Amino acid sequence: MEAIRNALDFSDFPRLDLIVAGSVGIAFIIFPLFPHSSFAMSTMIQFLMFSLYGMGWNTIGGYGGQVDLGKAQYVGIGAYTTAVMLILWDVPFWVSMPIGMFFSVVWSFIIGYPLFRLKGHYFAIATIATSLVLKDLFEVWDFVGAARGLEISPIKYHPPDFLRLIFREDVYYFYVILGFFFLGVLYMNWFRKSRLGFQLRSIKDNEDVARSLGINVHWAKVKTYAIATAFVSMVGSFHACYIKSIEPEDTMSLDISILIALMAMLGGAGSLWGPIIGAGILIPLKSYLKEWLGAQVGLVGIDLIIYALIIMVISAFEPRGVWGIVEKFRRRKRN
Repeated sequence: MEAIRNALDFSDFPRLDLIVAGSVGIAFIIFPLFPHSSFAMSTMIQFLMFSLYGMGWNTIGGYGGQVDLGKAQYVGIGAYTTAVMLILWDVPFWVSMPIGMFFSVVWSFIIGYPLFRLKGHYFAIATIATSLVLKDLFEVWDFVGAARGLEISPIKYHPPDFLRLIFREDVYYFYVILGFFFLGVLYMNWFRKSRLGFQLRSIKDNEDVARSLGINVHWAKVKTYAIATAFVSMVGSFHACYIKSIEPEDTMSLDISILIALMAMLGGAGSLWGPIIGAGILIPLKSYLKEWLGAQVGLVGIDLIIYALIIMVISAFEPRGVWGIVEKFRRRKRN
């Protein structure tokens, strides 16, 4: 009960923050009721997915200060577990998703235990290496379709199928991932006030001091890495049912890992709202700039340039991201 109370307790935030957050939450709920294009709906689903990816990354990268650039491998494990179990054995999504999370967490312990002996950029490089190695293995593994990937055929089912998460209309997918999104926010609100959350902030500030306080630094990192992995794998399973066609390059590429990290960093790593803000900036920017500018003659690639410039400008003003700018403005206003 105490954990539930902590998850629902947002009293340490200013009233204005809660009003804005509540208004945004209501806007998400009623969004499908207003006229919108399929492209807008797709962008909203992508935003919610990457918000959850960013929340997962934020546990180890934001609160723990460990820059992980290999999260795409867990997107792949979750996606492939759900796809394989659905295609071969007709296992419902709600069964295959936790199994995929279990496989991902086991893999995170296998590689996380030795990786957290490394520090700084050595750790970041090692996470990239493990992710790319796993991606290469999946590209030659015939059981999961090798480089050609797997395809979930909705013709076999009679949508809407809530057990297998097979729908014709994206609005169903929107509300499923929105439910995950709200649960993710509540979990992260609990996590930041949990014992592990406080331990991670101490470790991020100074590992030696944390050890002197009796904190098992290595074990705290490994546990948090597993939590981050579970978040990402859960959304990876949803990704498989939503996209219905997966391949290693689509789910396990380095681009996805970097984008997940950038979400949280840009919005504000180590803050509750940071990953959501980062996804709210980068996902629409990525989708709409590519649609408006990328396909025009002579403007191919300009969307990526604008995308990079915005990141650099915000980072130059405040290394803690957009949320850091908000907090800095508040401190100046109080003074």
